[in-house]
Amino acid sequence: MKKVIVIGGGIVGLSTAYYLQKEGHEVTVLDKSDLSGGASYVNAGYLTPSHIIPLASPGMMARGIKWMFNSSSPFYMKPRLDTDFIQWAWYFHRSSTKTRVEKAIPQIKDLNLLSKELYTDWQSGGELGDFQLEKKGLLMLYKTQKEEAHEREIARRASDQGLEVRELTLEELENLQPNLSPEIRGAVHYLCDAHSTPSEIMENLKAYLKVRGVKLISGEAVTSFETRKNKVIKVRTSEKSYAADEVVLASGSWSQLLARKLGIKLPIQPGKGYRIDVSRHTGIRMPAILMETKVAVTPMKGFTRFAGTMELSGINNKIRRERVRAIARAAGAYYNNLSISEREQSEAQCGLRPVSPDGLPYIGRTSKFPNLYVATGHAMMGWSMGPATGKLITELISGKKTSMPLDGFHPDRRF
Repeated sequence: MKKVIVIGGGIVGLSTAYYLQKEGHEVTVLDKSDLSGGASYVNAGYLTPSHIIPLASPGMMARGIKWMFNSSSPFYMKPRLDTDFIQWAWYFHRSSTKTRVEKAIPQIKDLNLLSKELYTDWQSGGELGDFQLEKKGLLMLYKTQKEEAHEREIARRASDQGLEVRELTLEELENLQPNLSPEIRGAVHYLCDAHSTPSEIMENLKAYLKVRGVKLISGEAVTSFETRKNKVIKVRTSEKSYAADEVVLASGSWSQLLARKLGIKLPIQPGKGYRIDVSRHTGIRMPAILMETKVAVTPMKGFTRFAGTMELSGINNKIRRERVRAIARAAGAYYNNLSISEREQSEAQCGLRPVSPDGLPYIGRTSKFPNLYVATGHAMMGWSMGPATGKLITELISGKKTSMPLDGFHPDRRF
């Protein structure tokens, strides 16, 4: 049995704690928040094996520069003279090649499929209680010929990877999701995908871990580390010190700052996402992505969530109202008779998603400190990849063969 400190109480940190306690380790989770908000609570709730193309792909940087001065655009990079951001942007540019994308596709797919399998195990096993996990798939709704051609190409690639996907006729689409705008040309249906209500699973996970003896310490920010030779032996917070045999860095967008305290370079930029929850009846049955606006729509338990945007503006929780309005406008443009009220928009929340330069997460043991593990950098797929990441880190700590190769996710990789 090892004494393991997990820094970060989001879906990745809690999933890691879940699998570690299953292996008999003594686990403490540290988080500076009250464990009730952030990206793990405000995401679209998707499990997305279909999202095989990493954010760092050909043309993405050019789009980002084009949108840089439009703060309501789907992908917004706030212009700023910040060394970390400039370096990250250069790495992002270098990673956005066809060769790197081709290499990343099977890795992203396999990690997502493993996670979907683990979510399914959680639901069927009953340990985490009842929660929404629906396998209706995901619709990609498009209005323009350009997005139609783009999504058909992605669908072909996904099919080549063995994923279940269909191009729908307008009649088939109407049967699945009535009341869509007549401007919609069609849709691709990724039957391989699923959706959930994140807050449900997070609350169930926390309750389960507490009963199983995992210590969940909230409101304590990690301030420093004590090392001896090539090991991290203590984690210091604003309140006290915690001795550790192994340490897992799963603190999302803050991981880069903590890694720096140990002399480790971990390029990450926080990608802010927003969500609006509508608790009244919307008539929306199917989860969907509105392609031209990059807005995700999810029928969750008791409400419909509209989520979206990727805003690279540093670590902050400032809500840009123009971005919230853009999400609300998109909803009304794709669904007939749907209008998101000013009150609903005023209750919008945001979360910071940790984005690596190449769009692949960091999962693995660091070279500098063999007892320090990194589990972050999942960008928009943290929710989808969380359980798999936790299981893989646990396998490494327990000295077991990992469920899949981790070479492409190494935290020491260069860009």
